Amino acid sequence: MSAQIAPVEERHNSGIGILLLSQLILLFLDTSAKWMSNQGIPTGEIVFIRYAVHVALILVFVWPLRRGGLFRTANWKLEVLRGVCLLLTTGGNFLAMRYLPLTVTGALIFTSPLMVCALSGPLLGETIGWRRWLAIIAGFIGILIIVRPGTEAFQPASLLALVAAFFVALFSIITRKLAGVDTALTQQFYAGAVALLLITPFAFTGWVWPSDGITWLAFFGAGTVGMIGHILISVAHRFAPPSTLAPFNYLTLLYLAIVSWLIFNQPPDQWFYLGASIIIASGLYIWLRERSLNKRATSVDDAIVD
Repeated sequence: MSAQIAPVEERHNSGIGILLLSQLILLFLDTSAKWMSNQGIPTGEIVFIRYAVHVALILVFVWPLRRGGLFRTANWKLEVLRGVCLLLTTGGNFLAMRYLPLTVTGALIFTSPLMVCALSGPLLGETIGWRRWLAIIAGFIGILIIVRPGTEAFQPASLLALVAAFFVALFSIITRKLAGVDTALTQQFYAGAVALLLITPFAFTGWVWPSDGITWLAFFGAGTVGMIGHILISVAHRFAPPSTLAPFNYLTLLYLAIVSWLIFNQPPDQWFYLGASIIIASGLYIWLRERSLNKRATSVDDAIVD
């Protein structure tokens, strides 16, 4: 018996609320990854345990209830591609965290709404006007302010975070395409299983076990909160498109700044505040512009119906 798949619904406020909850939960994932990196645990091992716990929890708690329905997908190619995007996002982000403060990796990852907007034309068939292109360009100026290429402050690891941001954007678009096609739990199984399958050959080189209680908590907690957070993201995309949801991710930058300061003693500098402000302003403008265009289109459709 196949699981009933909830259709896509236009309930944007619900989608935004669920997304914000997922970001609070996923904050523990980033904090755990940074903590384990500081304790000398290799990045491949961190990525492996993140997805090993993720898949194990789904198989233990979900598979007995869903059985074959958990594995049944209407578009396995998109599911596999989504899993690859998630692995590249996680790997790039976790590796960048080893060398950069959480605030910097967070700001660079959250350029993904700009990339979603830029990719929405070729991948979703949306028309991107010159105003939104200017906002995208302004956002990338914000990136340059934060990473400062050509100066002593520049860290090549910043490029890893930008690669991760690109795959976050692809992941978000694919998630929207799968909304109403496969269940959120099926999406999470395939995302975790594909990532786990691909990272396993690289996970056991120089394996390091946690040496204290906090690191053990991070070791097993990362996969748990990762699974829960990404299930919530899938549900959020059932209620709202990526262009609506993406700007609200910026609230996470505030949380990351607090965690970076209090836990890792890496407070944001003035360049972070300036660059992040430009990135956030660009993303919010894109959101407001798309909201205005959507309202205009709805008004035209209503007039035609009348």
